Amino acid sequence: MASVVFYCGGMSVQDFVQMNYSQLNLTESLFKGLEDAGYTKCTPVQEKVLAVSLSGKDLYVQSQTGSGKTAAFLVTIIEQLLKKSDGKNALILVPTRELAVQVEKEAEKLTKYTKLKTASFFGGVGYEKQVEALKNGVDILIGTPGRLLDLQESKKLNLGKTAFLAIDEADRMFDMGFYPDLRKILGFLPDSSSRQTMLFSATLNSYVKNLAWEYTADALEISIDSGNITVDQIQQELIHVSSTEKLPLLLSILNFEKPESLIIFCNTKKTCEILSKRLLINGFKNEYIIGDLPQKKRLKIMGDFKSGKIKCLIATDVAARGIDVNELAMVINYDVPDEAENYVHRIGRTARAGKSGKAYTLCSEQDVYSLLPVERYIAMQIPSRVAVKEELAEDKSSGVYIKLDGKPSLKPEKIKKTSDRQKSGLKNADFKRQNLKNRKNQYVSSAELEKLSSMSSDERMKYYKNKYAGQKNINEGAKIAKHQNTPSRQKNVQNKKKGLLSKIKSLFKNK
Repeated sequence: MASVVFYCGGMSVQDFVQMNYSQLNLTESLFKGLEDAGYTKCTPVQEKVLAVSLSGKDLYVQSQTGSGKTAAFLVTIIEQLLKKSDGKNALILVPTRELAVQVEKEAEKLTKYTKLKTASFFGGVGYEKQVEALKNGVDILIGTPGRLLDLQESKKLNLGKTAFLAIDEADRMFDMGFYPDLRKILGFLPDSSSRQTMLFSATLNSYVKNLAWEYTADALEISIDSGNITVDQIQQELIHVSSTEKLPLLLSILNFEKPESLIIFCNTKKTCEILSKRLLINGFKNEYIIGDLPQKKRLKIMGDFKSGKIKCLIATDVAARGIDVNELAMVINYDVPDEAENYVHRIGRTARAGKSGKAYTLCSEQDVYSLLPVERYIAMQIPSRVAVKEELAEDKSSGVYIKLDGKPSLKPEKIKKTSDRQKSGLKNADFKRQNLKNRKNQYVSSAELEKLSSMSSDERMKYYKNKYAGQKNINEGAKIAKHQNTPSRQKNVQNKKKGLLSKIKSLFKNK
């Protein structure tokens, strides 16, 4: 398997882009579709892929989300289909239904002036419409492995006519457990020598390379080091904040920045739903998208977000696959991602096609252990600071119980709750003094902030661990000690001792 590797790390997208689509000598109907869709200059991945793919060569490509790889394989496939009128078709495999819909819409734009038919196939919806599309003939099939395999095994689909294959986000196929289905589908296709195969992946791990070795014919490797490109185009800021004050800080950012479009990333489905409902109580309209939502609702939310009807979307990494918004103003990592490479996927959504963007990351004592792998992965230390009390906004949802399967109460004043002062058992004046002392301990001075910004990643993590995790243990220990020293606690211990002595005496008397 040949290996021709192209690296463009350290360069901006604008520095690298040179070739215009008019220089590629494409079929006129395809070129008109590209013009209508706003494609004029090639991105690095498009330039390098099209230089070899239009000649029919197999390849496997490393390129991040947002680099323009979708157009790279679509232009190749459409151009090849237009030149070969032999009844063959193309298959594009993707890991999620959202990405399938996204690729289908892009393909429809590019085939606008051709007679090629495009359709997508994925689970979560009925078979009828998809089967009807197959009966009418489809030139470009886009789908997830599970549904395509169902259609093939039920003899509604014939993959034996596939002349062009593109596998998008191949690494995610493995992460999501699609590898067995993927291999079955590839077994139904014509031999690798009878088709053109293109694999695209954010990382060329051993699984992807083995797949390329087994199912391609002398494939070329193209690696576009777009991680640094994406990161360099984005204004990043990491803010250290305690987990209990993440939401007040987020509210402050939203009030101050007022972004026109925003994605907030969370690590879990539960956090997405709770955060969405708390933001609603605080007056911020939003929608959240998680894997458990019905397919119809997910597609509507996605459509509304891309059209601008929804300005704020809250999502997990998996649910966000396929979100492609060119004018996204901001990304906020409410949680530091568990997987380092997802940091680049997340913030890269605000720097599409060379545009600049802004990304905030909120790092609490629970997130700090994921921070170091992220900074090592992107080979830089994210500019950081510690949140100060003056920038924390009032959280109107404080004390509101959020139901995960229903709507939250919008009247927090009606909820009966025990105040922090009542829980402490202190008098009002004593509680205020204690609260002031805790706040002084929690926030850092300007001198400490300057010191923190000069620390290495390892030093910051150690500092942060001591600051929050250590303080948490001290507070919990103080609570236990205080509880043990209360008069009621002492009285209970004395009563237990008396009871035990009485039992011992009665045993001796019985003897």
